[in-house]
Amino acid sequence: MTNDAVLTEQRDRVLLITLNRPDAMNAINGDLSHGLVAAIETLDNDPGLTAGVLTGNGRGFCAGMDLKAFAAGEDIGPMMEFIKNGSKKPLIGALEGFALAGGLELALTCDLLVAAKGIKMGIPEVNVGLFAAGGGLQRLPSRVGYARAMEMAITADPITSEEAHEAGMVSRLVEPGEAVESALALAERVSKNAPLAVSASKQLIKAAVDMPESEFWDFQNSLFGEVFASNDAKEGPRAFAEKRPPEWTGT
Repeated sequence: MTNDAVLTEQRDRVLLITLNRPDAMNAINGDLSHGLVAAIETLDNDPGLTAGVLTGNGRGFCAGMDLKAFAAGEDIGPMMEFIKNGSKKPLIGALEGFALAGGLELALTCDLLVAAKGIKMGIPEVNVGLFAAGGGLQRLPSRVGYARAMEMAITADPITSEEAHEAGMVSRLVEPGEAVESALALAERVSKNAPLAVSASKQLIKAAVDMPESEFWDFQNSLFGEVFASNDAKEGPRAFAEKRPPEWTGT
């Protein structure tokens, strides 16, 4: 357990991370901010972990910033850094309830989203005189398309998880109550692969969204040595030749 606001549980090579402020709809305060960042650091730095699943207790994934905590001066800076930079290893969001405002921006930090049918996802900040300042305005157009992102941003109206799935933002749409187990199954599938190769592949897919091709090749070259000269790069072909499952070390 990272702290009471964020729970962690390791399942083989997968780390399940749970936002645990259900009475506050998992709104982001200081404890949740620091607890989540600590959990992500564990995910990224433990060679025994390949992927993570992020979910929330209660009826909402996350309602965004806790305005009372913000007014009281609680430090949520670590959360904003995480939303900006993401994790090194794949992180799958499991949404059983709504993801609104900063909660949706937190969800968009995940690499894949699994969502229950019928939940709402939106950035309603303009409804209270603000705008979505946690990456939502930058990420939504590539996730749902320009027109839908613009409509969400300036009307404050949410979309459903069904609409998000149709647009490509949600990877898997499941029945209510099944999001976490479905996300864990997806993460377990990811974890069967070599950790360094998975992490590099994630970084390259993300970079390809808006990086010029010439820069992309340079970035790929910067990752080449770490992956192709690794112990796992030797273990993969060896295990294949010996007709056995590979034993990854993440080195």
